[in-house]
Amino acid sequence: MTQPAASAEFRLECVPLTPEPPELKPGRPERVWMDAFAARHAYRCLPLTMANTTGWEVLCPFGFEAEWSGGMNVEDIRLTFDEGALYPDHVVASHFSHGVLTFHLGWMFRTPPGWALRASGTPNRPKDGIAALEGLIETDWLPYPFTMNWQFTRPGKVRFERGEPFCFISPVPHRQIEAFQPVRLTLDQDPALAGEYEAWKEKRTDFNQRMAGGDPAALREAWQRFYFRGQYPDSDRKAEAHVNKRRLAGLTEAPVTPQGKVDFRSWSSLAAARNRPSDSTAD
Repeated sequence: MTQPAASAEFRLECVPLTPEPPELKPGRPERVWMDAFAARHAYRCLPLTMANTTGWEVLCPFGFEAEWSGGMNVEDIRLTFDEGALYPDHVVASHFSHGVLTFHLGWMFRTPPGWALRASGTPNRPKDGIAALEGLIETDWLPYPFTMNWQFTRPGKVRFERGEPFCFISPVPHRQIEAFQPVRLTLDQDPALAGEYEAWKEKRTDFNQRMAGGDPAALREAWQRFYFRGQYPDSDRKAEAHVNKRRLAGLTEAPVTPQGKVDFRSWSSLAAARNRPSDSTAD
């Protein structure tokens, strides 16, 4: 699928606040637990793989262990860093107490008006003993960075490996959500939708029964692909807006002004990734 051209409306400006901030990469579809399924069956679930790739990962620059005693004080989390970790206290610390582990991203992000960043753990990547806390940040005006936080779920020790994502950021048009109004409808009120649903239910029930009975044709088919293909179950008709793979732009170097300064204010990572100039100019 061809990516849309970068424009002034869709910029994710990434301003490093340290000489070597944590690496920023497009979300990757792979998960260890999904690989473990027979024939990697879990990857057939398109909603999973799309969630995995709808955002950017921020990667841990070194490995370390964090141990929580169960106490409510800052000093009740003890950190042990791998040899060679560079300025580790600038990246991770016990700051908020109550078993909360805090990461400093080393970046300041800017988004277009009306767009925020949702900061969370990497989708579909559970971590035993500690859970990612999510936040929605108004990066369309914020002139300073935010932190990423994880909370221990029980006393004990956890480990983050070098290159492991500790934060996942996704742009969200958050101001539009308040315009939505949930409305309760019945299938009787939408005959076309009712017909499509009944067609899906009939084909789904028949397929599951044939699979359970060992039908050779069903076993060869292995799984129905209506959603993966974006196909309506009552015909060969397909959804025009369907997407089954997402490729986000990676971070590239920002341009340098004639004065030798990095021109972050006029830099778009999307535009830079496509080797085209930004649509705005520096102040």
